[in-house]
Amino acid sequence: MRKAPNTSSILAADSIVRGTLGNGLRVVTEEMPSLRSVAVGLWIGTGGIDEPEKVLGASHFLEHLGFKGTSRRSAIEIAQEIESIGGDMNAFTAHELTCFYVRVPDVHLELAIDMLTDVVWSPTLDTADVDQEREVILEEIRMRDDQPDDVVHETFMEAMFAGHPLSRSVLGTPELVAAMTRDDIANYHAAHYVPSNTVIAVAGNATHEQVTALVEARHPDTGASRPKREAASIDPVRPLIVTRRPSEQAHVILGHRSFAREDPDRYALAVLNQALGGGMASRLFQEVREKRGLAYSVYSFRSAYADVGAMAVYVGTGPEKVHETISVVRDVLAEVIENGLTDAEVASSKGHLTGATALALESSSSRMQRIGRGELVENKIPTLDDLTAYVAAVTPDDVRRVARRMFEGPEVLAVAGPFDESDFSGRAI
Repeated sequence: MRKAPNTSSILAADSIVRGTLGNGLRVVTEEMPSLRSVAVGLWIGTGGIDEPEKVLGASHFLEHLGFKGTSRRSAIEIAQEIESIGGDMNAFTAHELTCFYVRVPDVHLELAIDMLTDVVWSPTLDTADVDQEREVILEEIRMRDDQPDDVVHETFMEAMFAGHPLSRSVLGTPELVAAMTRDDIANYHAAHYVPSNTVIAVAGNATHEQVTALVEARHPDTGASRPKREAASIDPVRPLIVTRRPSEQAHVILGHRSFAREDPDRYALAVLNQALGGGMASRLFQEVREKRGLAYSVYSFRSAYADVGAMAVYVGTGPEKVHETISVVRDVLAEVIENGLTDAEVASSKGHLTGATALALESSSSRMQRIGRGELVENKIPTLDDLTAYVAAVTPDDVRRVARRMFEGPEVLAVAGPFDESDFSGRAI
């Protein structure tokens, strides 16, 4: 470890301060002096889409191995140090990023930063630990495969983003996880876990100067860059994918490709998603559950990545009701394509989005998540006022145009339950 100068300018938006160390490591903070906690996240710009075929699942494997021990701490010491002060620590892997995070009382800020940087940059990756954690991950995959509602989301991604790395599970496959060696994982770590590919985000009762001083003493002595993320091609969607499971419910996702993360229509899409299936007042909830009693759980969701996205509807229903339910969902979408949303629906959705965003930012953890993800994937962090203004600018005409832009494209139908593809092929898709 060495100390690198903080060479970039520091930009502030409200209480958010951003800076960059000389080796490219970005530090972003949001001071919340009324709290007595700090949330610290170490965000790495590497996930499932960055993995070569041989090491699919390496990002997720590394997420597990970080907690198995470092050159300075054993696995039990990692757990004890955080739990003994009332803190909590965890991590997650996504398609485009990996995040390790911890939340502690503010007086333990130094420990939090020391722990995270140790876990992320100095894991021992002991062969015995690799073999032990391999079995844990294989059990995680089996657990996923035993839950049809998880399976249908995985297969939906496979069909929606056919031919693209997004179609692959971040868990990897049992065969590849079983074959992955300690050296495979260590080489992936060395290539991707570098300062210029990393953001440290802190929200809570801490200043930017405090955080920067602590981070400067604990970053790797390298200015290396991660491998370039190559542009990936994408095939036409796979219209139908059915996974047979002996379940009591049919789990259905019906969706369309939508927009990349930075698309100008993303705010109109958020308004549409909320009105369509974002809550109890949404069209889908009212039509599918309240009026017809076809399902307990029904909602819409959207996802956006660097170059593509998706918007879809999930519903869990009885196998004997699956075709009726799919027909009702399609009718709701057709009505939105034809006539858009009412002025009242647009106003209600906009009110929900702005209000929910404000309420979600009342904890140090949620603030850290927002600034860390924003800095890493967008290289900017809009203020709450900015977000409110973007949503407020959405009109009913915007929503109607966006619905037609998206829903008139090819549809994907993913089903997990007691069915075969022949039970759906030949029906209108």
